[in-house]
Amino acid sequence: MASLQIDRLLETCIRMGASDLHLHVGRPPTLRLHGRLRQLETKVLEPDDTVALMKSITPDRAQQELQEHGGTDFGFEFNEEGRFRTAVFMQKGSISLTLRLIPSKLFGLEEIGLPETTRALLRRPRGMFLVTGPTGSGKTTTLAAMINYVNHNLDRHIITIEDPIEYYHNHQKSLVSQREVGVDVPSFSEALRRALRQDPDVILVGELRDLETIEAALRAAETGHLVFGTLHTQSAHGTVTRIVDQFPVDQQEQVRIQLADALIAVLSQALLPRTDVRGMIAAYEFMYVTNAVSNLIRENKVFRIPSSIQTGKKLGMQLLDDHLFQLWSDGKVAEEDALDRAHVATELQHKMKASGRQQGGNQVAQPEPAAARK
Repeated sequence: MASLQIDRLLETCIRMGASDLHLHVGRPPTLRLHGRLRQLETKVLEPDDTVALMKSITPDRAQQELQEHGGTDFGFEFNEEGRFRTAVFMQKGSISLTLRLIPSKLFGLEEIGLPETTRALLRRPRGMFLVTGPTGSGKTTTLAAMINYVNHNLDRHIITIEDPIEYYHNHQKSLVSQREVGVDVPSFSEALRRALRQDPDVILVGELRDLETIEAALRAAETGHLVFGTLHTQSAHGTVTRIVDQFPVDQQEQVRIQLADALIAVLSQALLPRTDVRGMIAAYEFMYVTNAVSNLIRENKVFRIPSSIQTGKKLGMQLLDDHLFQLWSDGKVAEEDALDRAHVATELQHKMKASGRQQGGNQVAQPEPAAARK
C-alpha cells in the first residue's frame, strides 16, 4: 500500500512542477512549488505512515545508516521522468523524508542564463571552476549543464564524484565516469585521490566539504585537470575566504598562492520565484579570475574583489546585487525576494527607489499566492 502511495505522491510532485516533497509526521504531504510550501489536500501523516513510506524507497544500506546515525541520503530513479535525491532523518523520535526532484532533462547553458564567457572557460585544460550558493539555489543543475556542454562538444574523460548521483550523463563526444560516494567509493577525498590515476581531463566534485577534499581538488587543478566543485558560500570573495580559512594559519599564505594560480572562475547563484511566468529564475554573481583578481587573492586583499568584478563587466563579470536589480527592473522578480537575497540590501533598495520604477508593477502575477497559503 505504501508503495502505491509514494508513487502517487511522486507523480503529483512531477505533474505540478514542484522542486521538493516533504513528508513529516503531523502534517499532510507538502510540496515546494515555485519556492513556496504548499500542503496537499490529503491525510495528516502519522508515525506509521512515514515509516512505511521510508521502507518502500530506502535501500537496505541506507536504512542501516539511518538506524546507526539518525539520517541518510540516497538517490533513486522514478520511472523515466526524473530522479529523486532523498534525505531521511529522525526528528522528535519520528521519521521524516525530504525528496528533491532532479528532472531527467539536462539544460543548455543558454537555458539557465549562464554568461557567454562560460563556454571559453569550459574549454580550459586546467584550473578550478567553483559554483556556489545556499542549499536549493540550483548549483547541481548549473554543474550538470556545464558537464553536458563538455560531454557533447569536447573530447574529454569526465569523472564526477557525487553524493548521491543526481543527473545521469550518457557518453557522447566525451567519456563520462560517475562515482557515487558510499556506493562506488567511501569518500570524496578517496575518490579524488584515485581519480588522478584514472586518466581524467575533467573532474566534478559534488561538494568541497572538508580540508582533505579541498586539498585534493586544488592538487588536481594544479596538475593539469579542469576541476568543478561546489561550496555553500554566497559571494565570490566569500568563497576565496572560506577556502583559505579551512587551512591552518601557517599554511594559509601558501594556499592563497595556490588558489591564485588554480582558480579560474566563481559563479555564485541564488534562486528566486518568477513574477512574469510560473517557475524560478537564477540570479548570478560571476567572477572571472583575471591577473588583477589573482593578485588580490595572492596578496590577501579579497575585500577588493567586488570592485574588480564591477570594473570587469566587459569580460562578463557581474555582482549578484546588480543582477538582482536587473531582474527586478525587467519585472521578473518581486522587490522583497530580491532584497532577501541581496548582499547589501540597503544599497539595492536605494537603487530601486532611485530608478523611479513603480513598485506596483512588480507585484502582479505572483506565482500562485493563494495556493501557497492553503
